[in-house]
Amino acid sequence: MSEQAIGRRRRLLQRLPLVAWLTLVWVMLWGTFDLGTLFFGLVVALLVSTMFPLPPINTNIVVRPLRLLLLAAYLAWDLVSSTARVSWQALRYGPNAKSGIVAVTLQTDSDHITAMVANAVSLAPGKFVLQIDRVNRICYVYALGMRAEDVESVRREVLTLERRVVQAVGSANEVALVSGQEG
Repeated sequence: MSEQAIGRRRRLLQRLPLVAWLTLVWVMLWGTFDLGTLFFGLVVALLVSTMFPLPPINTNIVVRPLRLLLLAAYLAWDLVSSTARVSWQALRYGPNAKSGIVAVTLQTDSDHITAMVANAVSLAPGKFVLQIDRVNRICYVYALGMRAEDVESVRREVLTLERRVVQAVGSANEVALVSGQEG
C-alpha cells in the first residue's frame, strides 16, 4: 500500500468518532431510530466531516479507563452532595447565603487539564470558575455557602479534583507532578 493510501486510511479512522457522534446527534434530533434516519445521518456526518475537517490537535492526554471511571463516580457523588449543600443553603439562608472567591494555583501547566478541571468544578451547583489566570495557573473559584475558614477546604477540593483529572487523562509527567498532593 502506498504512503498516500495509508495516510488517507488513518485520517478516515481518526474521523470515525466524529462521524459516529454526528450521526447520533442527527438521530436524536429527529427523535426516531430507523434505517432511513440512520442512513441520512451517516451521509450528513460524512459530508460535514469531509467538507469541514477539524485541524489536528496534539495533546498529551493518555486515557486510563479505570481512573476515568473513578473520576466519573467522584463527579457523580460531587453532583449529588453539592446539590444537597446548595439546597440547604437556599432553605436555611435564602438570599443571605454567604459566598466567596478563592484563588487556587493549579499544579499542572496543561491547557487541556486546566479546561477539564474548570469544567468539572463548574459542573456541580454551588461552585464555578470565574476566571483563569493562564500565566500563573490560577483558577478563581466562586463558592456558595463559604465562610472564612472554608478557604483552604475549597482549595483542597479543587486540587483533589485536579489530581483525579490528571490521574485519569494526564501525561506521565503530570501524574508524577500531582502524585505528591494529599487528597
